Amino acid sequence: MDIKEESLKKHYEWKGKIEVVSRARVDTREQLSLLYTPGVAQPCLEIRDCYEKSWELTRRSNLVAVITDGTAVLGLGDIGPEAGMPVMEGKCALFKEFADVDAFPICIRSKDVDELVRTIYLISGSFGGINLEDISAPRCFEIERRLKELCDIPVFHDDQHGTAVVVAAALLNALKVVKKSIGGVRIVISGAGSAGTAIAGHLASLGAKDIVMVDRFGILSRTDASLSPSHSELAKRTNPRLLVGGLSDAMRDADVFIGVSAPGIVSKEMVASMNKDAIVFPMANPTPEIMPDEAKEAGARIVGTGRSDYPNQINNVLAFPGIFRGALDCRAVCINEEMKAAASTALADFIPECELNEENIIPSALDKTVAYSVAAAVAEAARRSGAARA
Repeated sequence: MDIKEESLKKHYEWKGKIEVVSRARVDTREQLSLLYTPGVAQPCLEIRDCYEKSWELTRRSNLVAVITDGTAVLGLGDIGPEAGMPVMEGKCALFKEFADVDAFPICIRSKDVDELVRTIYLISGSFGGINLEDISAPRCFEIERRLKELCDIPVFHDDQHGTAVVVAAALLNALKVVKKSIGGVRIVISGAGSAGTAIAGHLASLGAKDIVMVDRFGILSRTDASLSPSHSELAKRTNPRLLVGGLSDAMRDADVFIGVSAPGIVSKEMVASMNKDAIVFPMANPTPEIMPDEAKEAGARIVGTGRSDYPNQINNVLAFPGIFRGALDCRAVCINEEMKAAASTALADFIPECELNEENIIPSALDKTVAYSVAAAVAEAARRSGAARA
C-alpha cells in the first residue's frame, strides 16, 4: 500500500483529524451554572464594557482560523472548499501538535474577493489570528492586504510568508556553509505566484540585492510591456541587470536557485551553468524542478527540497506554528516584516554554526521544540516594532 492509499484509509478511520475538547467540567449543577447560565452572564458583561477582556475571558487568545476558498489546494488546483477541508484540518492538527495553538478549519463557498473579505472580517472577532491557506494568486494578495487593513489581529497567508520564512532560514545557513553573503549572491526564483513573490520580498528585506524572477513565459523584466500588473510591479523590484530570456538564461552564473513552480523544468546543464558552490532549492511538490541527486551530480553543493525523503527538507511546519504562537502570546495586531525576519533568523540560528554542513542547514520538520524558539523571537520582535499589545 503506497502513502496515498494508506492516507485515504486513515482518513476514513479518523473521520476528521481534529475535535473540540472541553476545558471545563460539567458534573454538577454548580459547574453548569458557572460555565453556562446564569453565571456566564458576568463575563459577557465584562467584555461588553471592555472589548480587551475578550482576550482574558475566552479562548480567543489561543484561537486561529485556517481559511480557504479551495482555489489553490496543494498541487491540485481549484478543487473547491469542501475538497480542501482535509488540508485545512491537517493544518489545524499541526498548529496544535507543534505549538499548542487551537485552530479551526473554515472553508468558504465563494471566489468573490469582496465576499471573502467581508465574511472573514465579520468572524474575526472570534479569533486571535487568521491563517489564509490555498487561495489562488493574484486574488490572495488583495484579500490579505484588505484584511490587514480591516482586522485588529494578525492576518497571515502561509503559502506566501510561511514559505518565505523557511526558505530564507535555509538560505541563510546555506550561505554560511559556502561562505557567501546574501547581499553578494545572484538569486533566481522560478515561479512568480504567491510563494515566489513573497520569497523575493522577504529575501530583499534581509539584504538580497540581485533577484531574478522567472515564470512560465520567461524572465520578468521591467522592459517587458506585456506583463500583467502584478508581474509588472514585481519586475520593478527585481532583475537589476535587466536580463531577458528563459530559465536557462537566468540560471547562468547564478549562485542560488529557488523553485516554487513545476516539476522537471531544470536540467543538469542549467545547474552546471551556475557559479561554484551553487545552492539549489527545487521545491515543487511532490516532484521537484530537478531531483536532488541530479542537481548534485551537476555540481550543486547544497540542495534542499520540500520532500521528507531527502536531506534539508524546507517545510512550512517549521514556521507557521511558532509565528502564530509568538503573535498570540503578545496579542500582536499584525505579523510584520520585523517579526518575519526574526522568525527566519531564529530558525536559522536553531542549528549551531559548528553543526552546519551541506546536509544540515535547516532543523527537522518533526522537532517540536523549534516552534517555541521561533515564538520567543517573534514576540520580542513584535514588542520592539510596536505590534504587541501585551
